[in-house]
Amino acid sequence: MSRGAADRGDPPGSEGGPDGAPGGGQTPLADLLLRRVATTGPLTVAEFMAEALLHPAHGYYTTRDPLGTTGDFTTAPEITQMFGELVGLALAQAWLDQGRPAPFALAELGPGRGTLMADLLRATDAVPGFRDASSVTLVEASPPLRAAQAERVAGARWVDRAEALPEGRPLFLVANEFLDALPIRQFVRDGAGWRERMVAAESGRIAFALGPPARLDALETRLDDTAEGEMVELCPPLPAIVGEIARRIAAHGGCALLVDYGGWRSRGDTLQAVRAHAPAGPLDAPGAADLTAHVDFEAVARAARAAGAEAWGPEPQGEWLMRLGLGPRTEALARALPAGPRRDSHLDAARRLTEPARMGTVFKALALTAPGAPPPAGFSGRAPASGPDDPTTRPSPGRPPA
Repeated sequence: MSRGAADRGDPPGSEGGPDGAPGGGQTPLADLLLRRVATTGPLTVAEFMAEALLHPAHGYYTTRDPLGTTGDFTTAPEITQMFGELVGLALAQAWLDQGRPAPFALAELGPGRGTLMADLLRATDAVPGFRDASSVTLVEASPPLRAAQAERVAGARWVDRAEALPEGRPLFLVANEFLDALPIRQFVRDGAGWRERMVAAESGRIAFALGPPARLDALETRLDDTAEGEMVELCPPLPAIVGEIARRIAAHGGCALLVDYGGWRSRGDTLQAVRAHAPAGPLDAPGAADLTAHVDFEAVARAARAAGAEAWGPEPQGEWLMRLGLGPRTEALARALPAGPRRDSHLDAARRLTEPARMGTVFKALALTAPGAPPPAGFSGRAPASGPDDPTTRPSPGRPPA
């Protein structure tokens, strides 16, 4: 099961509900959080997510490799090599279109085991000059994952935060299923104001609760398109992270490919947990389950433009990959495999990434470039300037990468 595979029906994460019914289960981190709540009061959902994912002793990412059959979820690069290959060629095409700048920074946010970057580098070996002009930077805070990345990506350097990415040179960057793990805050519409969903305690267990009604400047515009009781999510770290990437690209050129699951404009409860490749309650096992939420691509585009970059898309992942050449690549690799389980698995991997009922629609791709740069491969047009309508269903021709 991939991250995001649990969210194709009703939005997950409602276990316990906004009225504070208790969650289940206990972990060492749950005990620590209960003591914190007792001392300082309820946590925001963002504070809970940050502790659950990044606590130095008990955080999910700091204590394990979460990927693969022995982990909790699988991402597109782990499903098939074709994903990283096509992403690499799309970045290489952007590099060619922008005049082959050298040197440039080649970077990835949240590189997992390093599989995507390894596939990207192998595919771009065929693009003269690309590899020689690049230096690889991986943005990764997890010690176990850094160790796995070092085995696959020779010569890389590591930084903890997007703010530490190289300055003063073009930036060609990919982030696959990175933004979905950023902590979110959740707000429930209450008349002309909002009540924040909090993480509190009930009967000795972690539970959801609602804070008092308040007016929020950040959500004033959402009073026009939400109903009583409807939930809206905000991601506080997202504007700064996207802004750092966009500022570098606007100033020096480059291209960022951001691939994740989500939609255009936050609406509803999308907080979800995955454990052992199955959905779990988001409060059930803090520190032992992956926590994510849908990405608001309108917020991504807005943050990029505020930093001076251009935003393209978002495009449904399935359509985007097919425009990049997934169909012919799938067929070419299939011809080299004998009939049987390996060939069947290869063909199913392509379907898994592209079929609407699987990863093809809920996952989106959005690109960032400097103003005036050519359209990135696979993208049909710029992101809308504003408006609530999801633009990912519009028809688009696109073009193949190098």
